[in-house]
Amino acid sequence: MTETYRDPNAAINDRVADLLGRMTLEEKVAQLGAIWLTALVQDETFDADAVAETLVNGIGQVTRIGASTGLLANESAQLGNAIQKVLVERTRLGIPTVIHEEGVGGFLHRGATTFPQGLGLAATWNVDLMAEVAEVIRTQMTAVGARHNLSPVLDVARDPRWGRVEETYGESPELCARMGVAYVRALQTDDLANGVVCTGKHFLGYGYSLGGRNQAPVHLGHRELREVYAEPFAAAIREAGLASIMNSYSSIDGVPVAASRAMLTDLLRSELGFEGTVVADYFAVMQLHFNHMTAADPTESAIQSLSAGLDIELPALDCYKHLPTAIQEGRIDESIIDESCARVLAQKFQLGLFENPYVDADSAPDVFDTPDQRALACRAAAEGVILLKNDGVLPLSSSISKVAVIGPHADDPRLLQGDYHYPAHLEIIYQNRSAEMIEAIEALGIEQGLDQLPESGGTFSPGPHFTPHVTPLDGLRAALPGTEIVHAAGCADSGDDASGIEDAVAAAASADVAIVCVGARSGLVADATVGEARDATDLGLPGVQSQLAAQVAATGTPTVVVVISGRVHTLEAEAGAANALLWSILPGEEGGTAIADVLVGVVNPAGRLPVSLPKHVGQIPLHHDMRRRGDRSEFYGSYVDRDTDALYWFGHGLSYTTFEYGEPSVVLGSTAEATTIAVPVANTGHRDGDEIVQLYATDEVASVARPIRELIGFARVAIPAGESRTVTFTIHPSRLAFHGLDMALATEPGTFTFRVGGGSHDPAMREIPVDLTGNTARYDRRSIIVTTAEVS
Repeated sequence: MTETYRDPNAAINDRVADLLGRMTLEEKVAQLGAIWLTALVQDETFDADAVAETLVNGIGQVTRIGASTGLLANESAQLGNAIQKVLVERTRLGIPTVIHEEGVGGFLHRGATTFPQGLGLAATWNVDLMAEVAEVIRTQMTAVGARHNLSPVLDVARDPRWGRVEETYGESPELCARMGVAYVRALQTDDLANGVVCTGKHFLGYGYSLGGRNQAPVHLGHRELREVYAEPFAAAIREAGLASIMNSYSSIDGVPVAASRAMLTDLLRSELGFEGTVVADYFAVMQLHFNHMTAADPTESAIQSLSAGLDIELPALDCYKHLPTAIQEGRIDESIIDESCARVLAQKFQLGLFENPYVDADSAPDVFDTPDQRALACRAAAEGVILLKNDGVLPLSSSISKVAVIGPHADDPRLLQGDYHYPAHLEIIYQNRSAEMIEAIEALGIEQGLDQLPESGGTFSPGPHFTPHVTPLDGLRAALPGTEIVHAAGCADSGDDASGIEDAVAAAASADVAIVCVGARSGLVADATVGEARDATDLGLPGVQSQLAAQVAATGTPTVVVVISGRVHTLEAEAGAANALLWSILPGEEGGTAIADVLVGVVNPAGRLPVSLPKHVGQIPLHHDMRRRGDRSEFYGSYVDRDTDALYWFGHGLSYTTFEYGEPSVVLGSTAEATTIAVPVANTGHRDGDEIVQLYATDEVASVARPIRELIGFARVAIPAGESRTVTFTIHPSRLAFHGLDMALATEPGTFTFRVGGGSHDPAMREIPVDLTGNTARYDRRSIIVTTAEVS
């Protein structure tokens, strides 16, 4: 008779109960952890007998099939199949594993398509495009058997000193939520058997740490945590069925999230309705006893985390392996292990792994970086280019005779990538290489390009590990075939060597226009100036790049500064000196084509800022939706040495055409019924273009201080020259709810002002004051209804 857990027609709850009842304590604990893929390869071979001995009790997950290896797609798939074969055929219960990887700006795997980094995707304000990108990530992950994606990053980013802002979707809970929901829906699909588990991270408040420092403590009130930082997670849970959550490394009000039942169970599960698995950020459980010091040893760390609701320890079973001893000593009840193990098993059944643990390895390369995928990467990069300033120098004339392309970012493919693109993770391995790590990595095929990889402390060489990348220099040469292109780097992306600036200035002086490509190097190692654990107190361009841009502009040659960076820089000097200023946020493999297409006018720019750009680091935090009294004041709240305005506010971005907003029409609702606002938008210029129509709300009088304005809806709308479109927003009153004095979520009656326009501080915004009548309406975060936008 077939065991119930092996019956694909049985209910998942019944399958879980049957399997859980057959498992030993050691087998249950094994499901609550992971093992590095590199630990399963010895002496350059995969020894199935040795692996069977290592995994005698099974394993919950396998860590990093892409980032820790140099394997090609078919090789990864073959290795994944070999691991699954051992687990399915040579362990007592035949429980398959889940292989996990990252996917912020594309599948983090050799040969996978390199899309723009997360913040670059957010700059498109295009949820449909985000879904297309996520579909490619899903296709590539499933092709190699990776079924758990440690993305998206749903942190709301409001401190640009923090190096990981580039991985997020920006400063607005609404923008983060919309992009995150689109990503999760496309990756998980309606049926996980065809999809990939997504992990929303980092729960909670991780992007607002003390001093903008990675993993530093967080000091936020419970209202702010819920209304701002929890909302993108809540949206992904209620609208897309987000299947996994990763904890933040930080403590909140002194309690590490990895040990906080208030965060991981009471808020996440009871308030937000989360039903999936909670996975540890790497080494977060261990940090309880060597970092936060809330535990004395690994056993106590394991007890604290599991009791808080953290189901799976990643990247390896370092602390949870001590749980059987803790149970024997009566320090934790086995029922808590059963609860987490049941969630892990249920997800494996949902993924269909018991029925289909293997993939077709031979066909895996067919879905890696195809021409269609590269075209999508180019479109994503182009749609995310933000034109911040333009005095008319752009678009470049096709008859221009000579262009100087200058700067360290002009012709370096590595500088088009973010910290969670594949090469950055090989860098951290090779710049921190140990004999044991190198032996394991070499065994997995990286020796194919090892001779091109540096010794410790060197700079990573593209070798065979990059997909083909188009730099801005490449792109401009292709876009302007009849134009003389001269190139001078001028300086490095960091450091104080200014010796090359003289040659760059000479090149600019001889040209009709100068394109100066500058920015930060994203990564996780010492020479990176932005990225994970690469936080900063100075938001200016690293090294002598500002000096380079200033001296080029001083030649009198029309100067276009192109910032290619994941850092939110202070660019007041560059904006003042340049004729045009663009920001392309780590645009990936087709970044150079996208930038060139915008510069020459093949693409009309329509990217918009997903974050506000401050003038000075001393202004931060500075975001569009500060609460009352967070804005400037004539009497109190200003600085003695500068104003409180951003250089460019959230939502800002220019076009090569012009748009005009007509008179809105309103169908008024109440605290219980939806309000609709229809606004006509006309393209009054001579070029086709996309407008990002943005809707902001202000609660004029409330029982607690509310944001001065907050984004509650948007739409990216294509409008041909001379034509108009009408955008109709439907605003459910739950979208206006907030946590009142009693912390209940409610919408109060009263006056609201809605604003529609092309940016959070657009002076031409249309204002729509309304009075919402009715009783105070109670809601919860499970029942908030998103604002919809229809275009006609």
